[in-house]
Amino acid sequence: MATILHRIKAYLYDNVLTKDNPNDFTARTASERSLNVQQICQSAANRGGADISASAMEHATELFLKEMAYQLCDGYSINTGYFTANTTIRGVFDSPSETFNKDKHSIIFQFNQGEKLRAEIPNIEVEILGVAEASAAILQVADVKSGSVNDLLTPGRNLKIVGSKIKVTGDDASVGVYFVDATTQERTKVEQSDIVTNNPSEVMVVIPELAAGTYTIEVLTQYSGSQSLKEPRTATLDKQLTVA
Repeated sequence: MATILHRIKAYLYDNVLTKDNPNDFTARTASERSLNVQQICQSAANRGGADISASAMEHATELFLKEMAYQLCDGYSINTGYFTANTTIRGVFDSPSETFNKDKHSIIFQFNQGEKLRAEIPNIEVEILGVAEASAAILQVADVKSGSVNDLLTPGRNLKIVGSKIKVTGDDASVGVYFVDATTQERTKVEQSDIVTNNPSEVMVVIPELAAGTYTIEVLTQYSGSQSLKEPRTATLDKQLTVA
């Protein structure tokens, strides 16, 4: 029998991705925050999970990740045991002689869990906290150009946002779709005319001309399903998105 070493808490949300069963749910982890390399190394040093200092561990990790990225850019596949990574080309080539065209083709890096990480799953206990409060929620986003989910952003192209009660509506000036720079916290609002589709469970927008970097996405809306809310509420995707 596995020893429980970790616990994950999760809430249930209406499953808007399936149409055959209107009464099913999907679980979403109640993640407190996103950890960066420095925070992970500090945690390892504090709990005795490393035999070197946090700063030395961070330096070595950054060197490793930089070299891994270099090798991925040369087309090599990576297998760390904890995750695998490879370089993928997306898009259709219309003839054997067609060359790569960045306007219709794209390069993405794909990551998947490895054997060592999968071996930890039996040690995790999941606590379902019940159905989440009936508020707006973003469940996933898909970059139409690259085909990536919860990962890449292609400025000037469409982003499909799937969630619950995310229809952008209301007379408050703050209502809208925002991309928030993870470093500076600068907020870029999507123009109203760039909201292509606007439904309670799906919103499609044109991604603004964002600079390279990491972003979170927010939807502020007064939509509730029956009548407009007095104050906007915010739905935030619990993943960071990248503009290369």
